Amino acid sequence: MQKFYKVFLVLFIIFTAVNLYAMDWQIDILAEDNLKFVFSIASAVLGILLLLVLNTWSKIGVKK
Repeated sequence: MQKFYKVFLVLFIIFTAVNLYAMDWQIDILAEDNLKFVFSIASAVLGILLLLVLNTWSKIGVKK
């Protein structure tokens, strides 16, 4: 994995962890107070998936 991808992987993992910590677990997950954290977690997970796809595509394009 290139350094560029590793940096973004760490950032997305940190975003996910911070938002999981900030959620109020005493109320419903889809409550209005938690909804901003749920959207942020979802976008971080999508970012991780996109990052893995881009990393795979970059490996396919390299000729040995």
